[in-house]
Amino acid sequence: MKSAHAADPTRPEPNERAAPLSRRTLLRRTCLVAGAVPLAATIDGLAITPRRLVASHHTVGHSASSDRLRIVQVSDLHVHGLGTLERQLLEQLHDAQADLIVITGDAIDRSACLPALDTLLAEFPTAPRRLAIMGNWEYKSGAGLRSMEQTYERHGIELLVNRSVTLEHRGRTIRVTGLDDIMGGRPDAVAALQDARPVDQHLVLAHCPITRDSLDMPPGHPVSLVLSGHTHGGQVAPFGIATHVPPGSGRYVAGWYRDGGPPMYVSRGIGTSLLPIRIGATPELVHLEWCG
Repeated sequence: MKSAHAADPTRPEPNERAAPLSRRTLLRRTCLVAGAVPLAATIDGLAITPRRLVASHHTVGHSASSDRLRIVQVSDLHVHGLGTLERQLLEQLHDAQADLIVITGDAIDRSACLPALDTLLAEFPTAPRRLAIMGNWEYKSGAGLRSMEQTYERHGIELLVNRSVTLEHRGRTIRVTGLDDIMGGRPDAVAALQDARPVDQHLVLAHCPITRDSLDMPPGHPVSLVLSGHTHGGQVAPFGIATHVPPGSGRYVAGWYRDGGPPMYVSRGIGTSLLPIRIGATPELVHLEWCG
């Protein structure tokens, strides 16, 4: 009969230590981990982040005011068809109950995409006032200004190219000036504000944020707020650090800028440019409540 304290040959001795990992095994495991990180980032950048639309909400002015104007900014659609991202956009637009929808350029990047834009705009909510401006890619696409105007007009959307409109909202007057794109066109604030009368507030739409640095408004027409896009938030911005921004961005990448000029919000936009990838720069639909 064996003693209860007899040694079990299958159990290691108390002083026995696990054999150290070989150098080859350590190297193999390190390579697997190192390879998994960029693979996961690539999958996310190609298949997840570019198809996930987030809403950012901002209040401008006195938050206690009851005369707030609800603005939704749609920027850099680069639309090629009606996919998951565009369906999210339409759903959020219909839920937003906006007073004003502004499309701040780069709705398309190829003339062949005009029918896709036409289809998308047909499903936009019709109740809010809807305004649009040109971006650099519309000029590059070869679609032509007249074709863009006709596409927007079919859906009751006004294309502002160095032109202003005035809105009345709960007792205050708001001018919206749409400047031509600084990269593909020729912004002209004087032409946009010709014969314009002073208003309570002045919103400027300018696709490229660098336009803010050279705003040359006629006397009596100060700018209250600028909305821009173009940068895509860097599009590839791991940990929020943009690796590249396109010409026309200047020092601006995304979000609020309140130094050295009128307050400006730069949207990360919705679509992608050149490569269908986004890392650390999620597509964005901007919601603004602008109070008097």
